[in-house]
Amino acid sequence: MRRSQRVPNGALLLAAVLAFAPSGCSDGGSSSPKTPAELGIDLTNADRCDVLVPERCLLPLPNDFYTVADDSMPTGRRVDFDAESLPANAKGVHVDPTAWRRNDGFSPGSAVLAFVPGVDLAASGTARIDDIGRSLDDDSPRVVIDLATGEHRPHWVELDQNAAEGQRTLIVRAAVNYLDGHRYAVAFRRLVDASGAAIAPSPAFRAYRDGQRTTDAAFEARRAHLDEVLDALEKNGIARDELQLAFDFTVASTENITGRMLRMRDDAFARLGDAAPSFTVENVEQDVRPEIARRITGTYRIPSYLTGDGGPGSSLALGADGLPVHQGKDLVAPFQCTIPPSAFATGEAPRGVIYGHGLLGDYGEVNSSIVREMAERFVITNCATNEIGMAEEDVGNAVKLLGDLSTFNTLADRLQQGLLNELFLGRLMVHPDGFLSNAAFRRDDGSPLIDRTQLYYDGNSQGAILGGALLAIGQDFTRGVLGEAGMNYSFLLQRSVDFDDYKIIYAPAYPDPYDQLIGVQIIQMLWDRGETNGYANHVTSDPLPGTPAKKVLLLGAVGDHQVSEYSLQVEARTMGAAGHVPYAAPDRTTNEDKGWGITPIPSYPWPGSAYFLFDTGSPLSPLVNQPPREGHDPHDDTPRIPAAQDLKNAFLRPDGVAIDVCGGAPCTGPQFD
Repeated sequence: MRRSQRVPNGALLLAAVLAFAPSGCSDGGSSSPKTPAELGIDLTNADRCDVLVPERCLLPLPNDFYTVADDSMPTGRRVDFDAESLPANAKGVHVDPTAWRRNDGFSPGSAVLAFVPGVDLAASGTARIDDIGRSLDDDSPRVVIDLATGEHRPHWVELDQNAAEGQRTLIVRAAVNYLDGHRYAVAFRRLVDASGAAIAPSPAFRAYRDGQRTTDAAFEARRAHLDEVLDALEKNGIARDELQLAFDFTVASTENITGRMLRMRDDAFARLGDAAPSFTVENVEQDVRPEIARRITGTYRIPSYLTGDGGPGSSLALGADGLPVHQGKDLVAPFQCTIPPSAFATGEAPRGVIYGHGLLGDYGEVNSSIVREMAERFVITNCATNEIGMAEEDVGNAVKLLGDLSTFNTLADRLQQGLLNELFLGRLMVHPDGFLSNAAFRRDDGSPLIDRTQLYYDGNSQGAILGGALLAIGQDFTRGVLGEAGMNYSFLLQRSVDFDDYKIIYAPAYPDPYDQLIGVQIIQMLWDRGETNGYANHVTSDPLPGTPAKKVLLLGAVGDHQVSEYSLQVEARTMGAAGHVPYAAPDRTTNEDKGWGITPIPSYPWPGSAYFLFDTGSPLSPLVNQPPREGHDPHDDTPRIPAAQDLKNAFLRPDGVAIDVCGGAPCTGPQFD
């Protein structure tokens, strides 16, 4: 039975004995055991739904109730969703939990979800997105504690504005990502309704909290685990008798999130050895645009770890150890490199940059104005490939997945192969037998058009959201710029106008806003393996095995319609990037100084990772989980602002630094069409 699977070894028998034991135990039991019905506890579906929040199966989430013990996993836990508890689409097909059962915990960027009928957040005094520090106050109504360290974790609380009044899920957003493999206790207390009346705990939680034993053995089997959580909270100053809800969750381990990607990287480069990847130049064009003197297009080969032909909809081929297995063949990926006229005029070898393109785009974005203008100003050779998994060729698979989330792993799996493809592209740029062995990458006198000693990453929008993952695993470069940046698609989607087009498919497939919210939360657990959210704890510090730590420049825009600057702030805090202050003018901020928890840059030039926010005058982003829609979208403004380009130029050097391009004032710039 599934209910017994969720119980520590031996606990079920002990619980059955305790259920009929005399009252008056040290845990506060005050009366003889009663049936769950007598206490108002509905155990219907209790084997797959947590009775702590009876109104919504799967809540609270994340939640170790939805894990089982598994000693083969690094955390000792394994996610064990039941299909019937997961959202069903309009055809009645529930999400298949198979891919999730390979996870040993939840996303480090998890939003904690609960349903608290009648709660008034303002009256309760919960932390807001513009008052994050409130979450660390001694009397904070919402507390998240690291059970290993006792540290309180900063957060803010909001209600899902995509649902109708009275049906809105309570969302707790982490202001800094949770640590891989750590276990956290979550506590709600002092929540009230609009009249100021306290919100009553559910009958099930009240029974656990108050030591009221029941006659149900499976219900009692969980008591020892929850008592441990409540005791830990009490030791940290959270009184048991004031709790309205408490539970715990485990964050997936570093090995579980990054292990597949690292196995692919290490195996592929071991196969490559000291050689350069195989490549073919197919086309060389001269004087394509005023800022592009030469454009080189071709293909190159990368070991494949995907099933079938590796195309959209394919998945990683996993071995008995759950890690990818080389399929005995290569993928053929396209590349395009652009060389500016300044490279020929100056005679110097341009810096090499791997460029990451925007949402469901392709390598052709390397020709865009936001790339070529800077390349010409500062003598840079940019090379790009398709970020498969979320490239233009994957649009059809993305649409299919939105109608049935069961095979979402195919998107995440292709993303990981795509990251490997970009690493091989970088190796071609720095290896003596790589691109420089072909005349297309040399001047007529034989001098190089790429400086092999300098390789960097520059990604915009999606290229930035994925780019942090590439930085975390890259071995041939140590610096990168993430522009129009953010991370954690489960956060970004609801705050992005880009999702409007895809919601045309998603909303009819999952018409209940609750299911839509749950859907984006659970797919993040798989998405983490291919985007920055799963790697942010390991980019600038605590680097992954065999990988140098990186220096990162994070750039964003006030009021960005597509990639929320609030997500970028979480990224900056998580990566420990120092911020340029003031972040915005006093009348242009709704989030204190838009830098809570971000250390200000103490002086310039700054040698570490940095966060800059540029303001081109667009309306401010809403504080709720909906996108900004009014006025000009500043999303593409920042990369085109000369001051931002100057900043990137100073940073993307071997001894690069962040410089004060804004003269001690908020960074501003013009709007671009």
